[in-house]
Amino acid sequence: MPADADDDVVPSDAPPIAYGAAEVPERKRPDRFWRELPILLLVSLAIAIVVKTFLVQAFYIPSISMEPTLNKGDRILVCRICLHLSEIERGDIVVFSDPHPGSGVDRGPVGAALHWLGQGLGVAQPENKDYVKRVIGLPGDVVELNEGRLFVNSEQVDEPYLNSETDTRPFGPVTVPDGMLFVLGDNRAHSGDSRFPPPTGLGYVPEDTVIGKAFVIVYPPSRWGWL
Repeated sequence: MPADADDDVVPSDAPPIAYGAAEVPERKRPDRFWRELPILLLVSLAIAIVVKTFLVQAFYIPSISMEPTLNKGDRILVCRICLHLSEIERGDIVVFSDPHPGSGVDRGPVGAALHWLGQGLGVAQPENKDYVKRVIGLPGDVVELNEGRLFVNSEQVDEPYLNSETDTRPFGPVTVPDGMLFVLGDNRAHSGDSRFPPPTGLGYVPEDTVIGKAFVIVYPPSRWGWL
C-alpha cells in the first residue's frame, strides 16, 4: 500500500537520517588539536609533577661509592611513596638529601616557586646534593666494623653485595641515635659515609632526609635489574 506524503517513511535511495540530532558544522581537526594542546600540556605537566613528588623519581649515579651494586652513570628509580607504606629496613638502598645542607639561595617567593616547578620537571638542580647509600644501622643499633667484617648488635652481617676491595679500617662500636640512620657504601674503601663526619663523610643521616628507596636500575639497558 503506498504511503501518504505525511507518513514517516524514507525513500530507499535517500541518505540516512539521524532524527533529533542537531546539525553541527564540521570543524577542521588541526584547529581542534591546537586548541586542546595547551590543556594536554598542562595535564601532562601536573601528572609529571605529582608522580615525581609523591610516587617515583629517577636519579643519576655520579660516583663509584656503591659499586658493584650501582655503577657510575647508572640511572635508578626511587620509590617515594614506599616510605609511607613500609618502614626503612637494614639493607635498603636509600636516596637522601644532604644531611648537612648549606644556607641555600634566597630566591624570593616567585623564584622559589619557579625553582620548585623546575625541580618537578627535572630541569633544575636541587638546592643541596642528594646521596645514595645502603642502610646498615637503625636507631638504637650498635654498629662495629672489624677487619672488614660488619657487626650489628654484636652479630656478624653477611654482605654479598660488597666490592671485592676489602676495607679493613676499624670503626666503632657506636650506637645509632634516635631519629638517625647509619649508612655505608658498598664500595667501602671509596665511600664517604656514616663512618666519617663532614666534610669527608656524612655522619649519621636523619630519617626525615630520606627521599625514597631505590628499587630498580633502568639505564643503561645492559644493567637493567631490580635492587
